[in-house]
Amino acid sequence: MLDRVHPARAHPAMAISKTAEWLKERLEARAEGLLVVDCRAPQLYESSHVETAINVAIPSLMLRRLKKGNLPLRSLLASGEERERFARRCRSDTVLLYDEYCRGWNENADGGSVLGLLLRRMKEEGCKAFYLEGGFSRFQAEFPALCETNLDSSSSGSSPSAQVLGLGGLRISSDSSDIESDVDPSSATDSDGSPLSNPQSSFPVEILPNLYLGCAKDSTNLDILEEFGIKYILNVTPNLPNLFENAGEFKYKQIPISDHWSQNLSQFFPEAISFIDEARAQNCGVLVHCLAGISRSVTVTVAYLMQKLNLSMNDAYDIVKMKKSNISPNFNFMGQLLDFERTLGISSPCDNRAVPADSQPLYFTTPTNHNVFQLDPLEST
Repeated sequence: MLDRVHPARAHPAMAISKTAEWLKERLEARAEGLLVVDCRAPQLYESSHVETAINVAIPSLMLRRLKKGNLPLRSLLASGEERERFARRCRSDTVLLYDEYCRGWNENADGGSVLGLLLRRMKEEGCKAFYLEGGFSRFQAEFPALCETNLDSSSSGSSPSAQVLGLGGLRISSDSSDIESDVDPSSATDSDGSPLSNPQSSFPVEILPNLYLGCAKDSTNLDILEEFGIKYILNVTPNLPNLFENAGEFKYKQIPISDHWSQNLSQFFPEAISFIDEARAQNCGVLVHCLAGISRSVTVTVAYLMQKLNLSMNDAYDIVKMKKSNISPNFNFMGQLLDFERTLGISSPCDNRAVPADSQPLYFTTPTNHNVFQLDPLEST
């Protein structure tokens, strides 16, 4: 059997590939009913990808199970609405998968690539699935204007067409509800704007015994979770999936906060701290993650250290930064940590506001409205 049947030289039912020109015409026409799937590593996808493409990044353990044929495709997806939405599109739309080169695909070969496995499984389940001839490298070379390149916080927030649906779960943003100012840790800079001299590894960082700070990718890696004994996962995003929730091996808590100045993260400090405490009391590892692991998850981790160790915001922040140098909570979250510091009754040199001794109880206004809320003092033990 031929490795590839060119659509121009065969009956459409036999075709398993589409040309770059075909994709160009569909994208320019804004044609409906097309689902473009990027099967490359998340880092490559973040650097550049075909316009409208979603990224899949399957954890190695699930990839092995999929290869053996004992794992249905839909079980890899996030639970709930996103799973159903993606499953519907796979059944109804034309699915076009690509990797970096896509030189050809032999459906009788036992290939282990993400593209090959997904294409085979989709065809077995009756999907109209094809691969892109020449892959991303050819398409980008011929039609660079139809590629999203060097995505950053501004483009991800302003380009709703650039959806990311993670099987491995780097990001889900079907409605652009998660306004990200997290950045890729590999491009992070220090406070003076200079590049960090010691870029972080991809695995989570242990802040305290059994308390780990990481990024979204860490939460999708079963090997990493097993290595560090992590059984609790605190997901500080509104729309990243709790990928292994249905497996029953992990306990999740999700804090639906975007990395944006309007968000009130401090209202979730008590339940986040309680969740971390529960994990550590059972001698289980707990992973606190957001998208890049530098803003929202850092804010929650700093708040935990402040309360549990009776530390000022500065001291707690310094401990985290010594462990993970590329942290960068947004300015509003830092202000909420300062307010939290006051509720704990911790004096800090950075809090130069004149606060009378009899000013308790403390009050503050949330970032999202002007109502006044009383803050109950929290235990510092």
